Amino acid sequence: MNLINKKTWDEIFPTVENPHILQTFEWGELKSEFGWNPHRFEHNGLVFQLLMRKLPFGFKIAYIPKGIISTENDSLWKSIDEFCISNKAIFLKYEQDSFMGERDHDQLDKKFIVSKPIQPKSTIEIDLQGSESDWLEKMKQKTRYNIKLAIKKGIQIEETVDISTFYELMLDTSKRDNFGVHSKKYYQLVFDLFSPSHKVALLISKFEQTPLAGLMVFRSGDRSWYFYGASNNLERNRMPTYLLQFEAMKWAKSFGCKSYDLWGIPDEKEEILERDLNSRSDGLWGVYRFKRGFGGVIKRASPAYDRVYNPILYKMINTFQKIRGDLS
Repeated sequence: MNLINKKTWDEIFPTVENPHILQTFEWGELKSEFGWNPHRFEHNGLVFQLLMRKLPFGFKIAYIPKGIISTENDSLWKSIDEFCISNKAIFLKYEQDSFMGERDHDQLDKKFIVSKPIQPKSTIEIDLQGSESDWLEKMKQKTRYNIKLAIKKGIQIEETVDISTFYELMLDTSKRDNFGVHSKKYYQLVFDLFSPSHKVALLISKFEQTPLAGLMVFRSGDRSWYFYGASNNLERNRMPTYLLQFEAMKWAKSFGCKSYDLWGIPDEKEEILERDLNSRSDGLWGVYRFKRGFGGVIKRASPAYDRVYNPILYKMINTFQKIRGDLS
């Protein structure tokens, strides 16, 4: 296992089959501005990114988001363990880039502990193969109607670089729905890092030049993701958010993407999601009502694992997290 620089990463990474956006060089650079230090490695042609965050007294936590390392690759995990221990990591969290049922479960050694993931456990993934008419046919009738209504009522979708407008929409959404948002600096940096390689688009829906909603859509390989979205309370009867998602899907398809990941719904079985659809509004339940209409398939991420190097401090961190929230 060898630490590599950007030049070597740029030579090898394009050979990785369908990498996750969280394993891109740009994502590591983004996280480096917000408390994480990225380390890039090569091992027998495989490249991956490991993030580390400093804790008091020189200790650290390590994190591999959406990696493709087999849990049965003992020699590589031995090298990863040695690197983490030498850097005083208390533990490493590993989230696999796969969904439940996509492959047989690897045989796990006792060092892998099933743990709480940082990224969403469940999501809805939309198949972008086929025509736009095929997409519409798979959607719920109400969603299909709302997309057509938005077009009829004069909603326009604009691809833009206007982070200020997007951030104002984020603040409006935060006040209305009572959830936290990143700083304007964060969204600006995300856009600045990913836009040169056309891995991101910022789309704003407008009516008569008045911004109503916005989103950022990302792509890597033949996959795409909807990470950040916002809207204000103006002209909601014109259904601007529905057409916005449809245009994001079209943007992703234009780059050859085969899937569009709506990135996060309540982690419940589908029968429970449908049963409680109209009675729950906490957490991600509100966005589930919206996302379910676009005709995708509910998928659950493969388990996240921790590899523990300091059991006493690991136990203390877990206790702390239960009280104060995730160290994410």
